[in-house]
Amino acid sequence: MTKTVLTIDDSRTMRDMLLMALEDAGYTVIQAVDGVDGLETLAARGADVIITDINMPRMDGFGVIEGVRADPNHRTTPVLVLTTESDVEKKARARAAGATGWIVKPFDPAKLVDAVRRVAA
Repeated sequence: MTKTVLTIDDSRTMRDMLLMALEDAGYTVIQAVDGVDGLETLAARGADVIITDINMPRMDGFGVIEGVRADPNHRTTPVLVLTTESDVEKKARARAAGATGWIVKPFDPAKLVDAVRRVAA
């Protein structure tokens, strides 16, 4: 059975790069343009893994993580943070909110797919 990955990023270029890397690895990809859209998409369609940016309009990645963890249907869904941020405090905040892992942009497609494969297992 194909796993579904929800990508949440306000950058079209980043969404396209994620789509290519993940579809090439055999994943079904659904996309959202910001945190609000991401949580609405998750509620409507579900996902096996979520990849979210931190810095986005309307709702940032921390809000996404908190929203996912507050939903009983998705409390255990892995959430990977994909961001240009490498700040230790932000990593700790994401982990405290319930993030599963952290990937720094620009990402290596093979490493990204490997991280998704590990958390989706």
